Amino acid sequence: MKNTGILERILYVEDDEDIGDIARLTLEMVGGFTVLLCASGEQALAEAAAFAPDIILLDVMMPGMDGPGTLAALRRQPALAQVPAVFMTAKMQPQEIAAYKALGAVDVIAKPFDPMALPEQIRAIWRAAGA
Repeated sequence: MKNTGILERILYVEDDEDIGDIARLTLEMVGGFTVLLCASGEQALAEAAAFAPDIILLDVMMPGMDGPGTLAALRRQPALAQVPAVFMTAKMQPQEIAAYKALGAVDVIAKPFDPMALPEQIRAIWRAAGA
C-alpha cells in the first residue's frame, strides 16, 4: 500500500444523496479531508484514478454496480490496486463482515454511522491498515 504518511484524499461511493452529503461535509469540515463523492460505481470507475484517493469508502448496496462489484473493478485499475478500501453497510453480522474482508476490504463501518466520529474512525482504520 502506498504510504504518503498523511491521509488526505477520500473517495466515497454512496448512492443515497443525503448520507453522502452528511459524510462528505463532516469529512471535509471536521476531518479536513478532500473528498470525491461519487453517486455510483460507474462514476467512481471514471473518476477515481485521476483523483488518486488515499482510502476508498464504499456503500455495499447500490443500484447497478454494488460496492463489492465496484471494488473489484477499481482493483483492476493499477493506480487503485493497493488503496485501502472500507465498506459501509447496515449488514454487520460476523459472517457478512468476514465476507467483505475476503473481498479485499480492510474494515467495515456500520450504518447508520456517527458523522462526528467518522473522520477519526477512518483515520484509525487507515493507520491499522498500515497505509
